[in-house]
Amino acid sequence: MGPVVLMPEIPTLVLESTDRAPGFARAFVSARLREWGISDDYTARLVVTELVANAWMHGDGPIVVRVIQDEQAGAVVIEVWDGGEGRPFVRHADCDDTNGRGLLLVSRLAIAWGIRPLLERGKITWVKCAVSATERSGTS
Repeated sequence: MGPVVLMPEIPTLVLESTDRAPGFARAFVSARLREWGISDDYTARLVVTELVANAWMHGDGPIVVRVIQDEQAGAVVIEVWDGGEGRPFVRHADCDDTNGRGLLLVSRLAIAWGIRPLLERGKITWVKCAVSATERSGTS
């Protein structure tokens, strides 16, 4: 038998598809980034709010949120899974439109983003966000 490699657990949150899901996801991402010593979580909170809102409004079934730290790139990857078959796309909304700008905003704030289909059904929408670590308060 070869060596066993233990992988760190990926922080994961499973949400019911309701109007409260974006707020829970935002708090979850913010807490994970704080654990990693990242205090500037504005972009990550905005991105997860948009992705989870899209999953709630246009997806199907429970919503899964995962946060993966990419220390080498100074970034985090946020994944939002849902069972919906539709694929999100960037719309160019008119000035009078009251919605439809979320993914455009995400695409401008992200290092990269994309969509991967799930084998069972549904998709993962992922976004890589730049972050910078800060020293934790109270340490010397």
